[in-house]
Amino acid sequence: MARKGVRPARPAAGHEVERMLDELYATPPSDFVSRREQLAAEAKRDGRGDDARRIHAARRPTLAAWAANLLLRSQPQESGRFLELGRALREAYRTLDADGIRELSEQRRSIVSALSRQAAELARDAGHRLSGGARQDIESTLRAVLADEDAAERWATGRLESALTPPADFPSRDATTADPSRRPARPAPAPPDTRSRAKDELAERRRRRQQLGQARRSAEAADRRLREVSAGRADADASLQQARDRHDRAREHESAAEERLRQARQELRRAEQDRKEAEERLRTAAEAVDRAERAARDAAQEVARLAEPTK
Repeated sequence: MARKGVRPARPAAGHEVERMLDELYATPPSDFVSRREQLAAEAKRDGRGDDARRIHAARRPTLAAWAANLLLRSQPQESGRFLELGRALREAYRTLDADGIRELSEQRRSIVSALSRQAAELARDAGHRLSGGARQDIESTLRAVLADEDAAERWATGRLESALTPPADFPSRDATTADPSRRPARPAPAPPDTRSRAKDELAERRRRRQQLGQARRSAEAADRRLREVSAGRADADASLQQARDRHDRAREHESAAEERLRQARQELRRAEQDRKEAEERLRTAAEAVDRAERAARDAAQEVARLAEPTK
């Protein structure tokens, strides 16, 4: 029997419309309508009229529903454990006593809070900061996934259109302490004269202990994994910031180097101009010296001629 959880990957052949819908519901709400029309037109162009109509019928999700879809697709392992925890908790709430429920409720709150933070971070990284109301809608959706099997199956499709609401009859986090009348009823004691009922009660208590142990282990494993993922994300954020700082410094050094190169080129152009002007002055001076030397020679010859005695 197939286990319920995150929807398995569909075969590529014959399921192109499913791939398109998966892509569509991973698209931010601001781009949803335009992308939907593109995909519907593509399906219609390929001769898949039924697929085009199905795509066109898809409704744009709220920002909180899109973030919840994004969480499911971006964190498949954590989402799978969360769905497993929900199944264990739903079974436990049907059978456990008040002490067991109180213990699991604290773990449930921390896991929902951690996953809602992850969803908000994923949305922020995709360019959409969530308001306080949107984050509350995500927490409500996650609580509904834990409390209600139908809600869990809807979230597992990755195609939520709006936030989910937990059922009213699922115990709240303080239900087992604030209102004693809402505590799960303890099994009635077995009549002392009925061995079979005593055996049944003993077997039931053993089964409950096993279910409690399983639910606790699931919750603890999910909590540990969330802490590991959160720590890994913090390290990745720190590494990204360091890389950005190095990039900014490199750009500053590059800009400084480019400025120095520009100044050096200007100095080179000025020096080249000064050299040309000096060469021109040298050429002019050399021509002047040549003329002066010729004039001197001519004058000397004239003096010599005049100095000769007349015959």
